[in-house]
Amino acid sequence: MGMIRVRFAPSPTGYLHVGGARTALFNWLFARKEGGKFILRIEDTDLERSSRQMSIQILKALRWLGLDWDEGPFFQSKRLKIYTGIAERLLKEGKAYHCYCTKEEIEERKNKAESEGKAWKYDRRCLNLTKQEKERFEKEGRPKAVRFIVPEGRTEFRDLVLKDIRVKNEEIEDFVLIKSDGYPTYHLSVVVDDHLMKISHVIRGADHIANTPKQIMLYKALGWSPPQFAHLPLILGADRKKLSKRHGETSLLSFKKKGYLSLAMFNFLAQLSWSPGEEKEFYEVKELVEKFSLEKVRHSNPVFDFEKLSWLNSKMISSLPVEKIWDELLPFFEKEGIKDEIGRRGEWSKRMISLVKERARNLEDLASIAKRYVRSDFEYRQDAVKKFWKKDSRERILKLKEAFAKTEPFTADETEKALRDLADKMGVKAGELIHPLRVALIGERVSPGIFEVLEILGKEEVLSRIRRAVKNWGQVLH
Repeated sequence: MGMIRVRFAPSPTGYLHVGGARTALFNWLFARKEGGKFILRIEDTDLERSSRQMSIQILKALRWLGLDWDEGPFFQSKRLKIYTGIAERLLKEGKAYHCYCTKEEIEERKNKAESEGKAWKYDRRCLNLTKQEKERFEKEGRPKAVRFIVPEGRTEFRDLVLKDIRVKNEEIEDFVLIKSDGYPTYHLSVVVDDHLMKISHVIRGADHIANTPKQIMLYKALGWSPPQFAHLPLILGADRKKLSKRHGETSLLSFKKKGYLSLAMFNFLAQLSWSPGEEKEFYEVKELVEKFSLEKVRHSNPVFDFEKLSWLNSKMISSLPVEKIWDELLPFFEKEGIKDEIGRRGEWSKRMISLVKERARNLEDLASIAKRYVRSDFEYRQDAVKKFWKKDSRERILKLKEAFAKTEPFTADETEKALRDLADKMGVKAGELIHPLRVALIGERVSPGIFEVLEILGKEEVLSRIRRAVKNWGQVLH
């Protein structure tokens, strides 16, 4: 098969969305599995819509997902002379021609054809212009484009995902290679770059399938061998329509901001149209690389299930060691204003996160939970107060405080023994002490095991938080 060389070539006209990210990921997985090269190319020849800021955001998104590139990024806007040179070659070889038709003229002819019930494609008005007509248009300074002459016959190719595809050339109009503003179209620039960059496989979304016959024609006209093509099924929303913003935020970095783990997104995107073939909740990156295969990409369009992604994210937060998620957590600690305190408390902070992460849906949620353990100036949840701070709760909490003050060592086992002994002495169930205590300590209805919470907070902090709760009891209840 030779050296595998694939590319991801986004247009910086907007943020990298999950569809583009899935394409980048499949290219990356294929390159890493086959020992090939992953090239990054920025297709920024649409000057009106492209921006440097979007290019920066795309690079950030790829890095967050964990995708590194071996070559690039290459910017098409810096390669314009190459494309115009190839277009000149096609003109000289009689495989392309100048088109002087204005947008208004084409629109008028198109509307006329449609009003007569005829299908429209460019009518080759400029293909057979006389020398005098060309000179007149040039003298007028009329803008001109370069159109490719679509040959007779048909174009066919073997797609690695969608199998055999055949198209009658007569169904395709003479398409533009160089626009009237002098900039290349997608069809020309992508073919030239893929050839010069020695791309062996073009892996992209199925929305590009209509472009492929045109590009194969260009390869043949230039005497170049086309790469192999693999078109990935389109990602759909829950309504089975192409995924878009109406289904929810779809830019990759928006998921980062919401506290999704990059590994969760990596796993989720990797399994849209492909499966590693085992029943595991999630995989390490190296496992997905080892198992990846284009031949196993499914034809059906996958649905982007936001709930499944959220479930996977929470499952990974719960299951992974704290060290695996720590770096991604830091920005959320900073957002909550506890980053410095978390840093100062070192190993205690990591033990605390290990304790509380099981209940977090995302990193934002986890940092918010952690704040209640780092700081004691939290607000008590009113639903928790109303449910668990009953008439006798204040006195029971005071007695617990006295019992805990005498408890040594202040471990989960010893605090449990102290609480249960007090419950027996008072003739109440342990829950009558545990539930109001939890609200006093962290202000919530739920938490990890209360005795583990007591141990992680430590005696002095527990006694301090109980004193705070008792002091503010009446105010909180009202």
